[in-house]
Amino acid sequence: MTDESRATFEPRVFSGVQPTGNLHLGNYLGAILRFVEMQKSFSCIYCVVDLHAITQPVAVWGGPTQLAANIREVTAAFLAAGIDPVKHVVFNQSRVPEHAELAWIFNCVARMGWMERMTQFKEKAGKDRERASLGLFAYPTLMAADILVYRATHVPVGEDQKQHLELTRDIAQKFNNDFAESIRAHGFGDAFFPLTAPLIQGPATRVMSLRDGTKKMSKSDPSDLSRINLTDDRDTIAAKLRKAKTDPEPLPSEVEGLTGRPEAQNLVGIYAALSGRTTADVLGQFGGGQFSAFKAALTELAVDQLGPVGAEMKRLMDDTAYIDGVLEDGAERASAIARPVMDAVKDIVGFIH
Repeated sequence: MTDESRATFEPRVFSGVQPTGNLHLGNYLGAILRFVEMQKSFSCIYCVVDLHAITQPVAVWGGPTQLAANIREVTAAFLAAGIDPVKHVVFNQSRVPEHAELAWIFNCVARMGWMERMTQFKEKAGKDRERASLGLFAYPTLMAADILVYRATHVPVGEDQKQHLELTRDIAQKFNNDFAESIRAHGFGDAFFPLTAPLIQGPATRVMSLRDGTKKMSKSDPSDLSRINLTDDRDTIAAKLRKAKTDPEPLPSEVEGLTGRPEAQNLVGIYAALSGRTTADVLGQFGGGQFSAFKAALTELAVDQLGPVGAEMKRLMDDTAYIDGVLEDGAERASAIARPVMDAVKDIVGFIH
């Protein structure tokens, strides 16, 4: 299927966030803020991917009570950041069984060699891969099902998910090829699934630790000073940025001058993303100056941008009935899209249903 044939599918964005707890600035700039922007141009489906959360050992995701709290936290972050749950679809993955149902079919389409090349499995499984769950190994086929059960045409991806989207395209292509005759016989033309395209992200899609610019910002870092949590209040945000690691040199005036300076690159990237400007534009304003003045400006910007989001998240998380209502409504609307797709897949494969 050529890229041009994507036009035969209704343009639709799908993306999801795992409910692993303690959402931070990296999640906000790398995903949630992008979601807010994309809803202006696309029909969007935003999913709390709770089935993915349990691919790790129970100790990682905290057990049933913590998982439920984390699902609500991600939903609250979506809403607090400005995602409209009326115009777009917000739900948690496990409410729509078609995700898991299509994932099984894709398990039978994907090849073992494809799965074994997935670098994220190697990273998460670590040295003792034989003790990793089968779910962690098969996670990319569920991700493909998440996207394709809505026949989504676009997915926003960061560097760590590009390989999974390539696999999604491979699975879609192989399904279209394997069942080409049946797809045509059922009136779907030359392809049933689109070859989903990536939406390329802008600056600061990979936000690094405030204590070590070579490491990705993570909730698992033992130092809370390494990250800005979305629920941090204004004083906490300001204190963490004041203590953020820098280097002794002034900021460069050109982007090339950030090479080999990971902390400077990280903080400038954060400023660029929060302000909606390019890295070059930020350096044009602050280049040649000392970090003290830049950090003061970054702190003011971050407090103004993130403080209201955190406050609204806390308010929403106290109203679980509202959050649960949003998820229930979203699941019904997601199911209305996914169920006919799954029924068509069953017809194409030859299941009687």
